[in-house]
Amino acid sequence: MMKILSTVGLSPAHRRILETALDGEEFIDRPCRSQAEMIAAADGGCDVLFSFRVPDELMRRAPNLKWVQLLSAGADHILKGALAAAPGVAVTTASGIHGTAIAEYTIGSMLAYAHGFHQTIRAQMRGEWQRNTNFMNTVDALRGKTLGVIGYGSIGRETARLGAAFGMKVLALKRSPAEHVDTGWNAPGVGDPEGRLPAQWFGPDERTALLSASDYVTVTLPGTPHTQGFIGARELAAMRPGAYIVNIGRGSVIDQNALIAALAEKRIAGAGLDVFEREPLEPESPLWAMENVILTPHMSGAYKNYNGAACELFAENIRRFRAHRPLLNLVDRALGY
Repeated sequence: MMKILSTVGLSPAHRRILETALDGEEFIDRPCRSQAEMIAAADGGCDVLFSFRVPDELMRRAPNLKWVQLLSAGADHILKGALAAAPGVAVTTASGIHGTAIAEYTIGSMLAYAHGFHQTIRAQMRGEWQRNTNFMNTVDALRGKTLGVIGYGSIGRETARLGAAFGMKVLALKRSPAEHVDTGWNAPGVGDPEGRLPAQWFGPDERTALLSASDYVTVTLPGTPHTQGFIGARELAAMRPGAYIVNIGRGSVIDQNALIAALAEKRIAGAGLDVFEREPLEPESPLWAMENVILTPHMSGAYKNYNGAACELFAENIRRFRAHRPLLNLVDRALGY
């Protein structure tokens, strides 16, 4: 019998989703709010772990661990320490469950910028009736604009689908631009699994070409050694002066100092930022006060049924694991995602 440990603390409805796939396997679910609680829950070991994090001591207490199903889309935070030294342990992510929430957040940030909400909300807080010619001349529509998607995975593809619905032209960048199909997990009707939306495809070495052709850019890249500083001063200099960039991937992907300089000098028009090089963002960062920045505390993927969607994915992977079939969202350790 296989032993599956969850450190999440699931609702009865979420447990019922998993029970459809367990078929008699031992399942333990304990809400763990600290590493100490996670380590204690792993006493006696486990074969499968369902969690956000994997402490080194937990790995030592679970020598028979075969598979970790993460609740996050990224794996950069756990591919180190004891787990990095255990290449035989499969790691799968929850990529795909965030597609709708983060794509809506991204388009929402673009709409807020296009319609000046970042300015009108500040004016509201000051009690000002901001309806003048200068402001009105800054308002624009998304329709007819070009959307550059850097990282054409599940989130990028759903952002592209929504952008196309708004009448935007889509450009896509991915590691292997000749491979258009998405093989990861997706909810029905979400995203662009066949890769039919982009008008043009770009590889990593062509990023300045995509940036220079885009009015709006969304960055959905994972945090890996290959993506560190992917967008720096050179790339920002290639952007249009009226362009707006949204980063929901990882803060390490964009050189934050170069971005601050480009925003301060109005070399780009604005930025929507949900991730930062250091989190929480330090209080002294100039990003807090910049009027051309929409800033949120790494929450773009949050939504009410997050755990339910994660359980749907986990249940499917349990079925695959028990049947010795390929797991969905299996992390390539060489790539880091």
